[in-house]
Amino acid sequence: MNKWIRQIHRWLAATFTVTVIATTVALAQEDPISWIVYVPLLPLALLFFSGLYLFVLPYLAKRGAAAR
Repeated sequence: MNKWIRQIHRWLAATFTVTVIATTVALAQEDPISWIVYVPLLPLALLFFSGLYLFVLPYLAKRGAAAR
């Protein structure tokens, strides 16, 4: 499962990068769409939770090894 989370995290990072670039290009137009600034928030939120899981994972492994 950890392998899947890492792969998903990488794809989310690529998606986030693309959405930020697209938002920057869209906002550079003469009459920008106002809701476009919210597009990167979903990948960012998913990145936060997957990154938080990956951050805590080594501590949980140490805790499990110490309990044995």
